[in-house]
Amino acid sequence: MKYSFRNDYSELCHPAILEALNKASNEQNVGYGLDRHSENAKRLIKEKLESNDCDIHFVTGGTQANASVISHILRPYEAVLACHSGHINVHETGAIEATGHKVYTVPGQDGKLSPKDIEAALTYHQDEHMVKIGLVYISQSTEIGTVYTLDELSTLYEYCKQHNLYLYIDGARLSSGLAASDVKFNMLKDLCDVFYIGGTKIGMLSGEGIVIFHDKLKPYFRYHIKNKGAMLAKGFVVGIQFEAAFKDDLYFKMGQHENELASFLSHELKRLGVPLLSESPTNQIFPIFHKEVVDALREMYEFEIWEPVEDKIAIRFVTSWFTTKEVCQELMEDIKTLIQK
Repeated sequence: MKYSFRNDYSELCHPAILEALNKASNEQNVGYGLDRHSENAKRLIKEKLESNDCDIHFVTGGTQANASVISHILRPYEAVLACHSGHINVHETGAIEATGHKVYTVPGQDGKLSPKDIEAALTYHQDEHMVKIGLVYISQSTEIGTVYTLDELSTLYEYCKQHNLYLYIDGARLSSGLAASDVKFNMLKDLCDVFYIGGTKIGMLSGEGIVIFHDKLKPYFRYHIKNKGAMLAKGFVVGIQFEAAFKDDLYFKMGQHENELASFLSHELKRLGVPLLSESPTNQIFPIFHKEVVDALREMYEFEIWEPVEDKIAIRFVTSWFTTKEVCQELMEDIKTLIQK
């Protein structure tokens, strides 16, 4: 079987998380996320956040988290603003629109939004004949592997507050994003109204942790996730995983590991003169090759075809908690051979 750089969720889960699940396999737990493992996981997360003033809810997937949060926040006539490349716009099959809310997009820069982008959207949506922008959606890290700096995120959130907009951070790859930026986990309480902690793409079987800071958004959210089909009867299955991931900083260590290997690939590709679609410091990198090289590589490895770039093709390599330095070195040797033919 070809080694896969297609994504960061091709493997079952980290051994420490699997061990925790196996250890609890003969237990009986209360359902619907009210069990002791889920409560302990929430306690550990709050300790890392250095905040008790937040509500935490576990769901199983990212699209489920996004649709639940966004539809909970917005009124029927309101829309969510996102970058063109935003996950809710490109890769969620209209899940947000299916809740009755428009996803309004702007180009952004390097996969990121700025106050100028928000200002342009607000200026365009001037009256009751158009949807009202009520929420700003961003990702950390972004869909093209870039990250918001602390200054960028602080400025963005301040602008949102000034204009009565909620700021929501999609954290599908939060572990990688935190490891690559000057934004630390305990800072998030001052940088957004809601975010989610991605688990599926960082070594868990599945699971995302929604963290709500804004007091107006906290009441009745359990009702809402139940209504949206997002409440898992065996909620402890996700709780156990988050408990294991936030014990001894495993969650953050996994992000650091995958970033280090992606950085190795980026450095080696640049050394060979291979251009990159974006300057990604995270675990997603996007090298650009001639079609002949891409076709040859597809016989040897699994990866995503991203987009055409003039007469070439940008592809995506993704490293995970499971990726080794050895397989990255093998990949680079194969690339070196192909481009020197």
